[in-house]
This record gives sequence, structure tokens and C-alpha cells, in this order.
Amino acid sequence: MDDGLVRTLSIGLSQRGVRDHNERLLLSLIQRHDSLPGSDLAKIAGLSPPTVSGILRQLEADGLIERGDPVRGKVGKPSVPKRLAANGAFAFGIKIGRRSADLMLMDFRGGTKGQLKVTYDYPVFQTVLAFIADGLAQLSASLSDDERNRICGIGVAAPFELWNWEAPKNAPASSFVSWKDVDISVEIAKFSDLPVVQMNDATAACQAEHTYGRGKEFQDYAYFYIGAFIGGGVVLNNSVYIGRQGNAGALGSLRSISPIGESMQLVDMASIHQLEARLREVDIDTRQLWDDPTSWTKLSRYVEPWLLQTAQELAKASLSICSVIDFEAILIDGSFPASLREDLVNRVRRYVATQDTRGLIPPKIEAGIIGGNARAQGAACEPIRAQFFLKANTGRGAS
Repeated sequence: MDDGLVRTLSIGLSQRGVRDHNERLLLSLIQRHDSLPGSDLAKIAGLSPPTVSGILRQLEADGLIERGDPVRGKVGKPSVPKRLAANGAFAFGIKIGRRSADLMLMDFRGGTKGQLKVTYDYPVFQTVLAFIADGLAQLSASLSDDERNRICGIGVAAPFELWNWEAPKNAPASSFVSWKDVDISVEIAKFSDLPVVQMNDATAACQAEHTYGRGKEFQDYAYFYIGAFIGGGVVLNNSVYIGRQGNAGALGSLRSISPIGESMQLVDMASIHQLEARLREVDIDTRQLWDDPTSWTKLSRYVEPWLLQTAQELAKASLSICSVIDFEAILIDGSFPASLREDLVNRVRRYVATQDTRGLIPPKIEAGIIGGNARAQGAACEPIRAQFFLKANTGRGAS
């Protein structure tokens, strides 16, 4: 049985003293396949059946895995697949955005144990930090003592240079400049002793899609996430590629041209921020885009031209990045209703089909499936991955 993850992470080792490696490998394989019997795990991992059996017994005793329903074959005993135990571990995921902040308590299988959200016109540091402090306490209180002891950390996803953007006219400049000198890990440590890991918000969304969404279907792909601004991620050889400085996949910085010929970036042409600007011109409250999913349908008069432009820009950007790496697919997701995502993806497919693709192998254009929770879920995934799963080379050393 072949598995791209094993080739990426390396084959298991049977020597003494490397049990932690083998435990992580088996947990990674179980997570990727949802559930697997011990016999299949031994074949994929390249470990002996007795070694795998011993590790699985210990993982089950530790509450990290559980038995699934027996699967009967034609002969012999039924095989019993092993799957991750939802209550085996927990992590907090925090998304700090330009229009909203989310706090998620995620279980070991990627499910949502609890979630809180706050929306705003612009992110004031003190407001966001108070939301995080109160939210951590509230969600922790919903757990039993044993479950609280299984929280392995806090992941924080935020835009690169959150402070460096054109703020709304009614926002005091200090609201954004203050973020420049903030170390969010230090601030959170003032009210939580859990380890904190920080990452780019679009990279976090890509990690969520890769771990819990459609990432299992493709080995190499580029990922676009459309929020207040647009960002992206890159997956190579079944691994999210972070890059030397953690800023790989900064697809929002791709060059574009405005309708009047100005040099622009993709972030200026294909972000929800552009739709907000159109709504403000006619005095329509933009917060409803974040608070009320049905507003996207009610505002179709303004959403339609935004959708048209966004699809055109994504089609051009998709082919541009495929001229550098021949990605198998382009995945598109965002903070908007799933029906709109499908419409956008179909439009991008049509535009790609009409473009000049000489010298290129056009990629598949596909929809992501995580949606609005992608950034918080990807952030929560990081502490769990750090403690329990093997990580492939992300482009920033073996991590």
C-alpha cells in the first residue's frame, strides 16, 4: 500500500529509543486516513506488526486513539480500525482579522468543541486581547478537569503586517500602529500558561484545508483564501510550505492591473475589502457581510460585479503561479457562503479556459471546503501537530 505522506515524512524506525517518532508516524497516518487497522498501518509505515500493536495499545491506553467498528472480510477475524479519539487532545485556535476575531476550541479530530466570535469596524488591540482572555476562560470552563489537562496549546493566525493597511476614516491611526510593536505571545502569556504559536492567517487556512479538507486529494497545489483581504498558501509534496521567513504563499502580492491601467496587487483587486468599498459608496452597512451570511444574497446587485472581477483576477493569478510551479490544482476558499464559493470557482474555471495557456499545463480549479473557520482551525492545528504528529519539511528547516 502506497502513501504519499509516508514518503514525505520518512519510513518508521524499529530501533530502540525512537518510539516517539513511531508514535507520531502512526498518529499522522491515522489522522490522514481517518481510520486504519493495525495491519494496514504496519504495511504503510514499514514497521513490524508486533511493533505497531504495542504502540497502538499504549496510544489507546493514553486515550489518544479508539477502536472503530469491526470490518469483516471474506475470511479470518474482522479487522478493527483505529481512529483518533476526539477527546484525546484539545487546542485553541485564534484568528485575528481586520474585520473580526474568532476563538475556537478544537478537539483531536478537528471538530469544534466551542467557538466565540467578535466583529468590529477595525481591530483595536486592547479589545481583541480582552476578547481572547475572556474567551479562553469561558471555553476552558466548559471542559472537565481531565479535558483541560489535555489542552496542548494556543495557535494564533493573523495577517502579515496587520498594522500596515489603509484604515477606515473613522479609525484612529494608533489602533493599527500599536500592532506593529505587539508580541501577541507575550501578551497572551500574561493570562495563560499554555504555549503559543503564531502564523500567517492565510497559511493557517491552507493548513486547515490540507489537514481537514481537500488537501488529501492533491500532492501539489496553490491555495487562495479570500477574507477582508486575499492571501494564500503553497503545498508541495503533501506538505504546507511555509518558506524561509514564514511568508511563502503571499499570493495577495501578485501583480495586477486596474481597469484604468494602474499597477496594483491582487489584494487590491480580489478582496472583500473591495466589496466593502462599493457598499460604503452607497451608505450600506458593511458589517452585515460578516454578521449575516444571507446578506450576500440580499446585496446581489453589488456582489455580482465584485464576483465577476474577483473571478477574472483569480484566473489570471492561477495561471501566473503555475508558470513557476506546475501545480496540480488551485484551491479557492473564503469568508463567504458556500454557494457563493461554488459560483466563484465555476467562474474561475470558465475564465481559465479562455486564457492564453501556451507553455502551461492548466491546473484543476477546485473549491475548498472549510470556509469561514479555516484560519482559526488551522491555527488550532499547529499546537496539536507540534505535540502529536510528524511534520514534513516546511521550507524552514525540519519542523
